[in-house]
Amino acid sequence: QVQLVESGGGLVQIGESRRLSCSASNLKKFDIYRMSWYREVPGGQRKRLASIEANGAADVDDAFVGRFTISRDNDRNTVYLEMNSLQPQDTAVYVCNAFWRALDYWGQGTQVTVSS
Repeated sequence: QVQLVESGGGLVQIGESRRLSCSASNLKKFDIYRMSWYREVPGGQRKRLASIEANGAADVDDAFVGRFTISRDNDRNTVYLEMNSLQPQDTAVYVCNAFWRALDYWGQGTQVTVSS
Protein backbone atom coordinates (compact mmCIF):
# COMPACT_ATOMS: atom_id res chain seq x y z
CA GLN A 1 0.00 0.00 0.00
CA VAL A 2 1.10 3.52 -0.72
CA GLN A 3 2.05 5.51 2.33
CA LEU A 4 3.17 9.10 2.80
CA VAL A 5 4.61 9.90 6.21
CA GLU A 6 5.35 13.45 7.31
CA SER A 7 7.80 14.32 10.03
CA GLY A 8 9.51 17.33 11.54
CA GLY A 9 6.59 19.06 13.20
CA GLY A 10 6.32 20.09 16.81
CA LEU A 11 6.36 23.13 19.03
CA VAL A 12 8.25 26.06 17.51
CA GLN A 13 9.03 29.51 18.89
CA ILE A 14 8.10 32.61 16.94
CA GLY A 15 10.74 33.45 14.37
CA GLU A 16 12.30 30.00 14.26
CA SER A 17 12.66 27.72 11.24
CA ARG A 18 11.69 24.12 10.64
CA ARG A 19 12.20 21.64 7.85
CA LEU A 20 9.42 19.15 7.30
CA SER A 21 9.96 15.86 5.51
CA CYS A 22 7.57 13.59 3.66
CA SER A 23 8.77 10.08 2.84
CA ALA A 24 6.88 7.92 0.34
CA SER A 25 6.65 4.14 0.49
CA ASN A 26 5.48 1.79 -2.26
CA LEU A 27 5.33 4.40 -4.98
CA LYS A 28 6.85 2.40 -7.81
CA LYS A 29 7.80 5.51 -9.72
CA PHE A 30 8.21 8.27 -7.17
CA ASP A 31 9.97 10.41 -9.74
CA ILE A 32 6.83 10.83 -11.91
CA TYR A 33 4.66 12.30 -9.16
CA ARG A 34 4.04 15.93 -8.52
CA MET A 35 4.66 16.41 -4.81
CA SER A 36 2.96 19.12 -2.80
CA TRP A 37 2.64 20.51 0.69
CA TYR A 38 -0.70 21.72 2.05
CA ARG A 39 -1.83 22.86 5.42
CA GLU A 40 -5.23 22.37 6.97
CA VAL A 41 -7.06 25.54 7.91
CA PRO A 42 -10.14 26.09 10.08
CA GLY A 43 -13.18 24.54 8.48
CA GLY A 44 -11.23 21.60 7.16
CA GLN A 45 -10.00 23.22 3.97
CA ARG A 46 -6.56 22.45 2.65
CA LYS A 47 -4.46 25.35 1.46
CA ARG A 48 -1.74 24.57 -1.05
CA LEU A 49 1.63 25.90 0.02
CA ALA A 50 4.00 24.63 -2.63
CA SER A 51 4.41 21.99 -5.34
CA ILE A 52 7.37 20.48 -7.10
CA GLU A 53 7.52 18.43 -10.28
CA ALA A 54 9.74 15.42 -10.83
CA ASN A 55 12.24 17.55 -12.74
CA GLY A 56 12.57 19.93 -9.82
CA ALA A 57 10.42 22.77 -11.14
CA ALA A 58 8.85 24.35 -8.08
CA ASP A 59 5.86 26.57 -7.51
CA VAL A 60 5.25 28.32 -4.20
CA ASP A 61 2.03 30.08 -3.33
CA ASP A 62 2.45 33.85 -3.49
CA ALA A 63 1.75 34.22 0.22
CA PHE A 64 4.78 32.08 1.06
CA VAL A 65 7.33 33.02 -1.58
CA GLY A 66 10.61 33.90 0.08
CA ARG A 67 9.69 32.24 3.34
CA PHE A 68 8.84 28.65 2.36
CA THR A 69 10.97 26.51 0.07
CA ILE A 70 10.08 23.11 -1.38
CA SER A 71 12.61 20.55 -2.58
CA ARG A 72 12.77 16.84 -3.33
CA ASP A 73 15.25 13.99 -3.37
CA ASN A 74 14.03 11.32 -5.76
CA ASP A 75 16.73 8.89 -4.65
CA ARG A 76 15.35 9.06 -1.12
CA ASN A 77 11.66 9.22 -2.15
CA THR A 78 11.36 12.31 -0.02
CA VAL A 79 10.02 15.83 -0.37
CA TYR A 80 10.91 18.66 2.00
CA LEU A 81 9.41 21.95 3.09
CA GLU A 82 11.75 24.51 4.62
CA MET A 83 9.82 27.07 6.66
CA ASN A 84 11.43 30.24 7.96
CA SER A 85 10.32 33.05 10.27
CA LEU A 86 7.43 31.07 11.63
CA GLN A 87 4.54 32.98 13.17
CA PRO A 88 1.54 31.90 15.26
CA GLN A 89 -0.60 32.12 12.13
CA ASP A 90 1.45 29.25 10.70
CA THR A 91 0.11 26.89 13.33
CA ALA A 92 -1.56 24.07 11.40
CA VAL A 93 -1.40 20.47 10.35
CA TYR A 94 0.97 20.18 7.39
CA VAL A 95 0.07 17.50 4.87
CA CYS A 96 1.97 15.91 2.01
CA ASN A 97 0.42 14.97 -1.34
CA ALA A 98 1.53 12.86 -4.30
CA PHE A 99 -0.34 13.30 -7.58
CA TRP A 100 -0.09 11.68 -11.00
CA ARG A 101 -2.99 11.35 -13.43
CA ALA A 102 -5.80 9.60 -11.51
CA LEU A 103 -3.54 8.77 -8.58
CA ASP A 104 -3.83 11.11 -5.61
CA TYR A 105 -2.31 10.17 -2.26
CA TRP A 106 -2.25 12.02 1.03
CA GLY A 107 -0.35 11.69 4.26
CA GLN A 108 -1.91 12.03 7.69
CA GLY A 109 -0.07 15.25 8.46
CA THR A 110 2.31 16.62 11.05
CA GLN A 111 1.32 19.28 13.57
CA VAL A 112 3.28 22.52 13.72
CA THR A 113 2.50 24.81 16.64
CA VAL A 114 4.12 28.25 16.76
CA SER A 115 4.07 30.09 20.06
CA SER A 116 6.17 32.38 22.21
